[in-house]
Amino acid sequence: MTALAIRERPASGLRSLGIGIAAGTMLLWSGVASAAPAPDGFTALAKKVTPAVVNIASAHEVETGSTPEMPFQFPEGSPFEKFFRQFQDRMGPQGRGHEAPRMAMGLGSGFIIDPSGYVVTNNHVIDGATEVKVRLDDDTSYPATIVGTDPLTDLALLKIDAGKPLPSVDFGDSDKAEVGSWVMAVGNPFGLGGTVTAGIVSARGRNIDAGPYDDFLQIDAAINKGNSGGPLFNMDGGVVGVNSAIYSPNGGSVGIGFAIPSNLVKTVVAQLKDGGQVERGWLGVQIQPVTPEIADAVGMEQPAGAMVTAVTEDSPAAKAGLKQGDVIVGYAGHRVSGPRELARVVAMQKVGSKTAVTIWRGDGEREIPVVTGRLTASADQPGQGAPVEPTGAYRSDALNAELASLTPERRKAYNIDEETTGVLVLDVEQGSAFEVGIREGDVIEEINQVAVSSPHEVDAIVEKAKTEKRNSVLTLINRRGHNLFLGLKLDRA
Repeated sequence: MTALAIRERPASGLRSLGIGIAAGTMLLWSGVASAAPAPDGFTALAKKVTPAVVNIASAHEVETGSTPEMPFQFPEGSPFEKFFRQFQDRMGPQGRGHEAPRMAMGLGSGFIIDPSGYVVTNNHVIDGATEVKVRLDDDTSYPATIVGTDPLTDLALLKIDAGKPLPSVDFGDSDKAEVGSWVMAVGNPFGLGGTVTAGIVSARGRNIDAGPYDDFLQIDAAINKGNSGGPLFNMDGGVVGVNSAIYSPNGGSVGIGFAIPSNLVKTVVAQLKDGGQVERGWLGVQIQPVTPEIADAVGMEQPAGAMVTAVTEDSPAAKAGLKQGDVIVGYAGHRVSGPRELARVVAMQKVGSKTAVTIWRGDGEREIPVVTGRLTASADQPGQGAPVEPTGAYRSDALNAELASLTPERRKAYNIDEETTGVLVLDVEQGSAFEVGIREGDVIEEINQVAVSSPHEVDAIVEKAKTEKRNSVLTLINRRGHNLFLGLKLDRA
């Protein structure tokens, strides 16, 4: 079932919507859900940390045909009601009922990490804002400058000048925020600043498809729209997360929320503070998950790590000697369970740092020294080719597929470049090859890490693997310019 992904940033005075997939849920960029019974001790903790938690109001210029008198309804007497009306007054009467820009308001939360006035929040709270104001716990308000943002992790760093030292909080260690441990959230739901809720860490390492480096803490502390960017505290008063999103079937709090772990936040914020932008590590490999069939084909006892499908020329990986078909199971001392975790670990490394990558190659693990590079924008993907008539095809009983050699005509029809070598798949019927994902237009480059150039070679290698009592073979295919390993189960008579 499709659902709405709702980011809590204003559009036409309310919020902007994007379509996402989440079985029967809505993803609201703001907070979390129903609180567990609170233990003794939250009173002292709340008094200690609340002064460092702030409310954030961001103004956005919106093009529209008409402007309602008050496009966002604040609680009566809310300090943000006056703030918003000030923006409306600047426009004058010409902004109402005409094709003219108007101001829309967004609300969020944040927290002070330095007495000099540095404030952490979510990027989506202030993204596109023409003006940002920060209101402290004592109701004083200050204009804020945006020091830097990082959309990939949805984090932003602001700076306010209060002319005096401000109360601040320190980061805790999110790695120690274990499942079942108590946490406390403070924020600005619906413009109601200083709201405190509590709960537990429900799960770790959640991927909600918000970005390439998802590694959320799942919590059940009750937070709602307006809590975005607010801190999640451990019982010692350390910030272990930044509240960012909730899953909800109805737009309200239901007990499932997500916070960005503080150990990631610390790294990003430090770079934003130093240079206003984030520099990420780069290895220079294309990777894919390791399936049980692939693990069996390469001799691993259990699926783990990320399989290298291609190595970028002159990249850190190429210089270190990584090869297509290697399985990366560790990087910089961190064990890697899959491609997403590898991407996070590499990105967190300092550019130019010397470390080691642990790979599975042949029949065991080995460590290879590597120097982490700098991540830059990726190249465009090649387009998809058109089908070709299967003339001169060879019937592969091993794959239950129609195969053919690469000819100039077939290269042109399928948009296959001259550098790609192997055997073209013209058709594939039900069976093992189809089940693992081999499709028309794929180019089989290797079987069990042996290059193939003719359809007959494919069957020969597969038959040899059967005589060796192998359960599966490792198949490397090229699909629209990108390499992909597939673990092909062997059908036995």
